[in-house]
Amino acid sequence: MKTIFLVDMQSFYASVEKARYPHLHDKPLVVSGDPKRRSGVILAACPLAKKSGIKNGERLWEAQQKCLDLVIVPPRMQDYINISVKITAILEEYTDLVEPFSIDEQFMDVTGSQTLFGEPSEIALKIQTHIWKETRVRARIGIGENKILAKMACDHFSKKNESGIFWLKKEELATTLWPLPVEKMFGVGGRMANHLRNMGIRTIGQLADVPLKRLKDQWGINGQVLWMTAHGEDFSPVTTASHDGQKAIGHGMTLPRDYISLAEIRVVLLELCEEVCMRARKSNMMGQTVTISVSGASYEVRTGFHRQTTLYEPTNYVMDVFQTVEKLFLQFWDRQPIRRLGVSLTKLCPDSELQLSLFDTERDKKLELGYVMDGIRERYGSTSLIRASSLTKAGQAFERAKKIGGHYK
Repeated sequence: MKTIFLVDMQSFYASVEKARYPHLHDKPLVVSGDPKRRSGVILAACPLAKKSGIKNGERLWEAQQKCLDLVIVPPRMQDYINISVKITAILEEYTDLVEPFSIDEQFMDVTGSQTLFGEPSEIALKIQTHIWKETRVRARIGIGENKILAKMACDHFSKKNESGIFWLKKEELATTLWPLPVEKMFGVGGRMANHLRNMGIRTIGQLADVPLKRLKDQWGINGQVLWMTAHGEDFSPVTTASHDGQKAIGHGMTLPRDYISLAEIRVVLLELCEEVCMRARKSNMMGQTVTISVSGASYEVRTGFHRQTTLYEPTNYVMDVFQTVEKLFLQFWDRQPIRRLGVSLTKLCPDSELQLSLFDTERDKKLELGYVMDGIRERYGSTSLIRASSLTKAGQAFERAKKIGGHYK
């Protein structure tokens, strides 16, 4: 039988900041974006802050009302990435099968490690202690015979367990997992929870009692996945190749203010296309389907659209993508202020598979130009070559160069 761990870092960003500032260890602390910009939301809250009712994702001003002595620190994404990589290296000392699930969660298959490091609970304690000594970040560990059990063990039991370790066994699901509300099950979002409750299903155990055929007739393969998850079944292995085979390349950003004029919006769309095509070239990929995502500025009335179109042939040339994005935007924009924009490429293929063209005689030169520009940026910095439009007040290229994942490095 397999033994799988899900290792989760407690309040990761906040824990890193408390390790940086030891004098704040007994203070309620949150990591939050700049309140002067739209990113002023809680990215991470330490346990002391959570006791005041503060939750990840809520507005900073709301959190400040709940806790008057709240300590607010800005995110330092590069530090979090570096420590996440360091934690991966620690986990790899116990097994070569480590699969990152997010920046603060990683799966481990320790089935073959037990002869070296002991039984699962003993290994978990060693890993927990090792991570704490190296990073001063507390790890919670869920144990199961597969990834789904390890994940739910961590989410629902390890995080509430004083030791931070819990082993969720399939033969004990009736007394551990099944009494929980159905929306607590991994893979069940708000909409699916409503559907299940309308069927009279309130707990995970009640979902497990539903005949498989009924769920498959209702939701097809998704119904089968629901039934398997409720029964603690999962056949996906822990693998280091889980992120191979990229299916999409995209980039989006929340604007620092409402963008109203087409001229300003075009500037950001061009910058996003530049970023997406640069990422595609870095992966030696091209995309044939171009997608644009737009969110309106109003929080009360949600507006915007998500549209895509497929090109005649794949590309990673900026102006090809931009002209397509601009056409889609003009076709579906309701002329209302814009809060967020996103551009992506899908239907990817290697750039070495490009077919000969009888019509676009300049295509090869255009594509080669992109790789030359990438080489200059790699050597001299991402803003060493920018378009003139990025120098206008609408441009965000210099601001984005200071960030990782939408937050300052």
